[in-house]
Amino acid sequence: MTCTGCEANLRKVLDSMEAVSNVKTSLLLALAEFSLESSKSLNGTNITETIEQMTGFSCTRIIDSREELDLILPVGVSRLEGPWPPGMTSIRYIGREKTRISYLPKVVGARTLLKDPFFRSAQFAPGPTSGAVASGRSESYNCFLLTVVATVLTIPVLVLSYANLPGKEIVYGGISLVLATMVQLVAHGFYIKAYKTLRYSGMIEMDMLVVLSTTAAYVYSVVAFCFVVAGHPLAHGEFFETSTLLVTLILAGRTTAAYSRQKAVESISIQSLQVQTAIVVDSKDPELEETIDCRLLQYGDRFKVLPDSRIVTDGVILEGETEVDESLITGESTLRPKKSGMPLIAGSINHSGKLLVELARLPSENTIQAIGSMVDEAKSSKVKIQDIADRVASYFTPVIIGITALVFVVWVTAGKFVRGDSTSTACINAMTYAISTLTVSCPCAIGLAVPMVTVIAAGVGARYGLIFKAVGSMEIGRKITHVIFDKTGTLTQGIPSVIDHIYLNNSEQLPSIIMALTSNSNHPVSSGVHQFLQSQAFEPLQLEHVASNSGKGVEATYNGNRIRGGSPQWLGVEDSPAVQTLLRRNLTIFCVEINGNLAAVFGLQDQLRPDALETIQELKGRNIAVSLLSGDNEKVVNTIGAQVGIPLANIRSCCSPVLKAAYVKEQLSTPNSTVLFCGDGTNDAVALAQASIGLHINGGTDVAQSAADAVLMNSSLKRIITLIDLSNAFYHRVVFNFVWSAVYNLFAILLAAGAVPRARIPPAYAGLGELVSVLPVVAIAMQLRWKKF
Repeated sequence: MTCTGCEANLRKVLDSMEAVSNVKTSLLLALAEFSLESSKSLNGTNITETIEQMTGFSCTRIIDSREELDLILPVGVSRLEGPWPPGMTSIRYIGREKTRISYLPKVVGARTLLKDPFFRSAQFAPGPTSGAVASGRSESYNCFLLTVVATVLTIPVLVLSYANLPGKEIVYGGISLVLATMVQLVAHGFYIKAYKTLRYSGMIEMDMLVVLSTTAAYVYSVVAFCFVVAGHPLAHGEFFETSTLLVTLILAGRTTAAYSRQKAVESISIQSLQVQTAIVVDSKDPELEETIDCRLLQYGDRFKVLPDSRIVTDGVILEGETEVDESLITGESTLRPKKSGMPLIAGSINHSGKLLVELARLPSENTIQAIGSMVDEAKSSKVKIQDIADRVASYFTPVIIGITALVFVVWVTAGKFVRGDSTSTACINAMTYAISTLTVSCPCAIGLAVPMVTVIAAGVGARYGLIFKAVGSMEIGRKITHVIFDKTGTLTQGIPSVIDHIYLNNSEQLPSIIMALTSNSNHPVSSGVHQFLQSQAFEPLQLEHVASNSGKGVEATYNGNRIRGGSPQWLGVEDSPAVQTLLRRNLTIFCVEINGNLAAVFGLQDQLRPDALETIQELKGRNIAVSLLSGDNEKVVNTIGAQVGIPLANIRSCCSPVLKAAYVKEQLSTPNSTVLFCGDGTNDAVALAQASIGLHINGGTDVAQSAADAVLMNSSLKRIITLIDLSNAFYHRVVFNFVWSAVYNLFAILLAAGAVPRARIPPAYAGLGELVSVLPVVAIAMQLRWKKF
């Protein structure tokens, strides 16, 4: 696809199919996603052929690589025969040699599956390239090839036209006719797409402009040549160089645009971080190692990571210590120390030590894939401002055709009645202006104005560890008027440690009961208590009927006794002397009761994030209001708020998830307010979803499991400032692109139409229009990659 007209055509064709719904298209990625309800006439097999027939595009079905393997069958073998091995769910034959199988990786591993006799005649196929990347490369290559062929054919026509060789007009004209005809054949794709778009969608788009202008120049030249052969040459003669040079320059412009789009997509493709091979270590004999394709990894595998190599997939360290560079994933350049028992993120770089790692996720579902999916989702999504571009582009071609007709009529009238030219001379002269007007105008710059910047901005955000799940947050980030922070794990580091504890029950089993209870909660406070008891070598007991209450605590039963652990407010023990003793020390409180009787009180303390104060001061300096919400007690929350300069009026303590969401809703009720809620996701799902922008601070690998609009892969609160600045940069570049598109088309059409005295664009060079209009749009978007945030 080359312009918004192509995208609109594709969408209209898909919308016309009853079996197709939920259509989403992307011009820049040359991608369409939709839901298909298979029928007798339309199914997953023939849908691509149907789309190709109705649009003229070359289509390739992109298959999700998860739980699938591609195999190559030997010559002479068309099908695999025999009973399916356990765990295999489907088989599809693609073309003459390739076969794609689906399987359940938790039932059977890839290597185990391929060892089954069912696959004895098949070989493992090379890995597929990313669909958008492969499609872009193919389009760029095809455009380049057509440009080269057209150039080779056009050069002789230009030589014959400008060499002024008298005496052999018919011979030279005949050669030019043959070459110009071949160039028209090279441009056959324009004709096919224009026809199919008009027939199936009832639309007139840019390809129709190309067809009308080049055909007019070519047909006139053929007619003029016939008059030369007949011995009655016309006053202007043929100009085959116009039609050939037009086609060549248009193809050159499309090649440049395709290449630029391709490089933009490749530059932010996070899938390139995926390592293609892994060193698998035998679990029984550590000396046995094998290097395999990463797609053949399976659950239970152990793999080796060598120094200065990239980690193949998410896992947990079994042996070794090292420092890991996670900057390409999280945006943080500081090396992180890692030792046995700690998680590793796919795509990060092991710097010093040799590691033995146990696989946690297959490459098809690891952090790289999760981030890549979210980035791709953002890239293919459309911001509201894109609607303006689409609306303008939809009227562009019909308006240009109308202007062209007006230009033709005006110049015929001026030539005949003002200059006194003959009718034929006036018409021929008017046609040159009309051809220039048709060709020089270009909606491509308008069509690329938003998606090009969106793609680059999404990639830049990912480079800083800021993943946009909803691209709309990129558009409205510059309008943020209020930032609301959760406390634990957001303003603080989320690693509270037990400072003091009081046991009110003399049972020897109490610590083991509490340890078991806290192991069933992922809240940082519960985790802090659990780690404290674990450090004292207690062993957890087996509890029953465990249930977690979001924002309150956790409860269970043990030998018929009801055990509850959580905040003093939830348990109703905030007035207990033991609780008050620890509260006076500004500690976060975790209480445990058994059968309604307070059994233990823990006092914990968390540390502020190093950049919390600086970030909040920067926000306040930009006149952005800042609030703090927490389920913790009032003294602790007020102390944290005072340390970072948040006004007491904007601090709320003892907040449940419902109260957090209600506070966000209250702030949104203020006119023209845009609220960002920043939380670690523990009890914040409702508030994250309620806010204009929900930002989830995530330090682990579960990046996709969040109700947020954006995910922060590192712990730096400064990335909130990055989000705002990136949104501003996004908006300014989109505005520039719109202004440039309007200014270019206005002046180009005026020059081509002859409205400027002694200055015009000849029809032969009007084909440069696409190149001239698109390059600044691409350049200003690409410049965003080098901007520092």
